[in-house]
Amino acid sequence: MALTQVQPGMLASDSQYTGFKSRIINGAMVFDQRNAGASVTATGSNYSLDRWQMLASASSKFTVQQSLTVPAGFTKSLLVTSSATTSLGATDYYLITQKIEGFNTADLGWGAAGASAVTVSFWVRSSLTGTFGFVLRNSAGNRLYPASYTINSANTFEYKTVTIAGDTTGTWLTDNNVGIEIDFGLGVGSTYSNTAGTWTTGGLGVTGATSVVGTNGATFYITGVQLEKGSTATSFDYRPYGTELQLCMRYYEKTYEIGTVPGTATSLGVATSGGGSTGSTTSFIGGNGQRFTVPKRTAPTVTVYDLAGNSGVCQRWQLGVSNVNNQNWVTDTPSATAFSGYSGSGSNTSGVNYHYTASAEL
Repeated sequence: MALTQVQPGMLASDSQYTGFKSRIINGAMVFDQRNAGASVTATGSNYSLDRWQMLASASSKFTVQQSLTVPAGFTKSLLVTSSATTSLGATDYYLITQKIEGFNTADLGWGAAGASAVTVSFWVRSSLTGTFGFVLRNSAGNRLYPASYTINSANTFEYKTVTIAGDTTGTWLTDNNVGIEIDFGLGVGSTYSNTAGTWTTGGLGVTGATSVVGTNGATFYITGVQLEKGSTATSFDYRPYGTELQLCMRYYEKTYEIGTVPGTATSLGVATSGGGSTGSTTSFIGGNGQRFTVPKRTAPTVTVYDLAGNSGVCQRWQLGVSNVNNQNWVTDTPSATAFSGYSGSGSNTSGVNYHYTASAEL
């Protein structure tokens, strides 16, 4: 008798479960490493919850925050709140988006005959009702599938599923760059809107979709976002907490505790190095440098903080002498696995203490 191997997070009785079926990371909105649940204002192309980016043609039109308002089976959602009554110009766009790495979509075979269909499913709630939209698009933005869905009842979570035939043309990357981007529209002008239900050559939204930013104080919640291979929506891919966190950390990690915003004055989680000296005033990270907890998608942007929360500087220390914050710091060119650096100010020192963030977002 053949045996079924039980994967992490799999029930032994669930022989159809293969693991990692969803290409979306943090679809249950559990992780918010950058903001620890605080509200973030969209300013162009900044990040809110892990892996979820805000795209806006004008700043300060909406905010995003992790929320405890959820449907059954979930603990967190992503909440959008409109900050003004915004009339859409033809070239305006306001979106919540996730860029999925090409390595994680390569098996779909998009851009060639036999491209696999995908199904997008999610839970959504809004103070508004009507037609809403999202799009799937490639890295170049010249292949696009606009999809529409309807919110029937205000302030009530509703479950939505949309199946999309795979694109047999266009260029779809299968490396560590953007494979597929999914954009949930909060208001998209006519120049970037297209008719739902067919592959087209460009745009960001669905013609006739409700504009969340068009109503001051309007709310839009979403959670349980899943994009999976095939023509049937299946149950949400609840991956183990630690596994999902590591998936997020491929793109962003920090030394701070999960509930602590980078730049906070704290010694919890701090990195330290006995380093070495190249004279009386220079100390550097010793050994093989600071290795990341999870290897990054590519060489990341590293930001170092001292223990007082100051950015771009470190704390220097010497045995028997008080530690000193706000000491200059130079980061050497990082790799996908580690970074090094040094401090060249202050008096004779034995080493450095520092927090860091490392971002390798798509």
